[in-house]
Amino acid sequence: MIYEYPNLDDPIEQGDIFVSLPRPDVPLDEVAFLAPSGPMRASWEKLALRGLPVKATIQLTPVSAIVISQDCDALRGPHVSLCEIQNFRLVERKAADTPDKPKKWQSMLTQQAHINQKWFYLPPNPDLGWDDKMAADFRMTLRLPLDGLLRLRHFRKARLIEIASEHFRERIADFFRRYSYDEWYPLSPDEFDEYQKDGHPDAAPFDWQKRTATP
Repeated sequence: MIYEYPNLDDPIEQGDIFVSLPRPDVPLDEVAFLAPSGPMRASWEKLALRGLPVKATIQLTPVSAIVISQDCDALRGPHVSLCEIQNFRLVERKAADTPDKPKKWQSMLTQQAHINQKWFYLPPNPDLGWDDKMAADFRMTLRLPLDGLLRLRHFRKARLIEIASEHFRERIADFFRRYSYDEWYPLSPDEFDEYQKDGHPDAAPFDWQKRTATP
């Protein structure tokens, strides 16, 4: 449908779908770690005071995930970022009560695609073991080392086709830039003056960029 199947030796790209990747679940109130005297437990608040790496025992849950890193970063960066894929009825609250009728689904899917940017819809795919509608949840991210992920390319089961990849890229951008962004906020008063002169006359200064009037 909206999937294609890359060759095993193809480079990792945005929109690649992996299965059985490890999601670490870290209990911050009680971390099991290995001390010189043996296994111990402590809160992360206490361990963080050391300012040193800690060898900890954590739970790793196998999950499906989709690559959100840009192709250039997935090719050369030290890490790859992914979003967890879950059942759509768990990601979108309204989907839990949607009856299995095409009319109801098409209305919700097309409408939600415009007003809710926290997920990207993924249709069922038996090849991936998905018998139900799924979604990439942008709120649930993973970061994995590129070299390790390259060794697990046989865990990559599909990739979004071109038109789906274009929509996916836009949805990622929408989610991570859902709020108004004034790029000039960190400038000093002098830098802000130059910014206004450089084609941004309508930019309004923040309080720390306003000049104090002199008598």
